[in-house]
Amino acid sequence: METMKINQLEVENVKRIKAVKVEPTANGLTIIGGNNNQGKTSVLDSIAWALGGDRYRPSQATREGSLIPPILHIVMNNGLVVERKGKNSDLKVTDPSGRKGGQQLLNEFVNQLALDLPKFMEASGKEKADILLQIIGIGDQLHALEQQETDQYNRRRAIGQIADQKEKFAKEQPYYPDAPKDIVSATELIKRQQDILAKNGENQRKRERLHQLEQESQKINEELEALLKRQEQVQADLETARKSAADLQDESTAELEASITNIEEINRKVRANLDKDKAEDDAREYHRQYDCLTKELYDTRQKKTDLLKNAPLPLPELSVEDGNLVYKGQQWDNMSGSDRLKVATAIVRKLNPKCGFVLLDKLEQMDLGTLQEFGAWLEAEGLQAIATRVSTGSECSIIIEDGYVAGQEPLIVDAIETVKKDDKWEW
Repeated sequence: METMKINQLEVENVKRIKAVKVEPTANGLTIIGGNNNQGKTSVLDSIAWALGGDRYRPSQATREGSLIPPILHIVMNNGLVVERKGKNSDLKVTDPSGRKGGQQLLNEFVNQLALDLPKFMEASGKEKADILLQIIGIGDQLHALEQQETDQYNRRRAIGQIADQKEKFAKEQPYYPDAPKDIVSATELIKRQQDILAKNGENQRKRERLHQLEQESQKINEELEALLKRQEQVQADLETARKSAADLQDESTAELEASITNIEEINRKVRANLDKDKAEDDAREYHRQYDCLTKELYDTRQKKTDLLKNAPLPLPELSVEDGNLVYKGQQWDNMSGSDRLKVATAIVRKLNPKCGFVLLDKLEQMDLGTLQEFGAWLEAEGLQAIATRVSTGSECSIIIEDGYVAGQEPLIVDAIETVKKDDKWEW
């Protein structure tokens, strides 16, 4: 695929230009220098108008004071000739074989950003990143992964906050190691107490029976002679009763009475222990969910990394992180001037590989070292840049003075070729 570059440019009567002829270097940086208001930017505007069409036509295209309409003549490196001239600045495009064409032919290789690179450089970081991602065809995929990453991060953060709250709540809860595991039932304790009291009541009745028999024995002894037979029977019953009473032991209800009295305090401790256990279980569960989301988040970020790693990026070390362009680990605002130019130019080339040139205005902000570094990179990449700079130093390829190229024989419009017919200019 042939890369289109500008071999020659001739401009007359456009804005501040009187007559300028430029032959930019094919690969590298061509700097158009000069003082302010001499016509430097007019050269770039002329190229943009000639190749980009009427959308780039200056609002006051004809040089002030000129009676002759603008003339634009560009020869591309493949021999294509682009001309705009006449009263209406009509476009004429001729290929090397002599066939005619129009703006549609130019649009095949003219990149709009190449004609207005500052527009790209002044865009926001997100807009630059979006342009790059759309160029390399992964914008939608990366956007989906970034949305997924954001959702996972937000969910994980919420889970982490809940886990921390549960853990803090669990630590603040009192714990009573001597309390039973389950809530104590007052009804059950009362029933056990009643059973013991009933058993103790039976024991008491047996004791009373013993006492009664002892009284009867005493009475029988007094009436022994009269009651010998009765005495023998009572004596037998007495022996039996003594044997039965000897093994009886009363059970204490003090512990149950204390439990009944303290049941609310016991149950308060049990509930506190249960709350603490529940909080610790909740904290462990939320920490588990947090760990799972951390793995999901890592996997999503790895997919983003792999997607960008395998994408046909226009520059090594150029990437997109968190929606911003990053080159050599630096976002746009931290890039050097040279790196910014490299990134912008490389993206423009990627946008339309047929377009091998870019236009740059106001490079006076760049020091000579930056210009040299950028120019060397352009040459290595086989790219052409035509730029302006408020300077008359040796770094400038040509100097514009009062609408002319300093040291260049002025282009003269042959008045003989220009005749006025029917109030129309013809050439």
